[in-house]
Amino acid sequence: MLMELTNPHRGQTVPKKIWIDLDNSPHVPFFVPIIEELQQRGYSVLITARDAFQVCELAQAANLDYTRIGRHFGKHTTLKIAGLATRALQLIPIIVREKPDIAVSHGSRAQLVLSAVARIPSILIMDYEYARALILAGPAWVMVPEPILGDAIPIAKNRLLRYPGIKEDVYVPRFRPDPAIRNFLGIDQAELLVTIRPPANEAHYHNPESDTMFTAVLEFLGEKPGIRIVLLPRNHGQETAIRKQWPRLFEHRKLVVPEHAVDGLNLIWHSDLVISGGGTMNREAAALGVPVYSIFRGKIGAVDRYLGANGRLVLLESVADIGKKIILQRRHIEALPGSGRNQTLMAVVGHISAIADATGRTMHHDAQHASEPLIRN
Repeated sequence: MLMELTNPHRGQTVPKKIWIDLDNSPHVPFFVPIIEELQQRGYSVLITARDAFQVCELAQAANLDYTRIGRHFGKHTTLKIAGLATRALQLIPIIVREKPDIAVSHGSRAQLVLSAVARIPSILIMDYEYARALILAGPAWVMVPEPILGDAIPIAKNRLLRYPGIKEDVYVPRFRPDPAIRNFLGIDQAELLVTIRPPANEAHYHNPESDTMFTAVLEFLGEKPGIRIVLLPRNHGQETAIRKQWPRLFEHRKLVVPEHAVDGLNLIWHSDLVISGGGTMNREAAALGVPVYSIFRGKIGAVDRYLGANGRLVLLESVADIGKKIILQRRHIEALPGSGRNQTLMAVVGHISAIADATGRTMHHDAQHASEPLIRN
């Protein structure tokens, strides 16, 4: 049943408005089914997107009605702080105009800052307990997958929300493959396809050991016959640096970078294996049942430990592991993810809708004072 809020100025009911901010590329596929489900339940959804990491291109491809606000400022701490402050200020006009009831993101710092200042109750969804959040800009609620223990999140227990499965289970069951992708990328059906995502070398959690692992992986695969590597760089600067370091691999099309944003799930599904320096692609492959190897060398989060313990993700811990643990063989595609009722999606939307329904003027005030800021050194 749709819960509505009376507008005191017009004497009529209006649907609760939920503000979702898309800050990074993995947020787009994650929030698409959430947005659709919320709208089907009668909520109004305001979508803002940062112009970084193909966020807007992916949002447009998903036919989302969004407003582009802000951009990426660079990897240095000073630039990050300047970019955060600038984007928070740029968001003010639309938030003043739209007056959302609650704010939801998967780690948008600009949204957290503005929500704290404007006293908009916020829900921070996260699946990596070592992510650095903001002092004095903590969310009212934190939502995490069940593999993350409650003690790992420094927030009051009544403000911690949990959902079954992993984040990728929200949208992977909707996936349907398009076999044309190999032809689109110019890859022969007989070739072994390896998809690689380089480390997030601009992230605060980046460990230079991940770069060493990435270099060793390309050197290892570059000498193997019958293999085509599809590289998904995180930005233009990273792509330029990789092209400069391995020009021979690009000249012989051993290493290919898609000219436009591709459906990541479709690429993973048609890959024989995936190697990634970041969490989302690793977990997407695990959710699809595709062999996946992680070269991430930061603090290993509970979700990746859970997947590793269940044989769904192989953690490469040293250069020596690359030759020992990576299995280069064609993958036999057997079945697709289920398309029935998605309990992970329903749980996430259920939490959001319950908070939206309960949110009123009193909660706008109380939620910000009841929340505990997430502090990471």
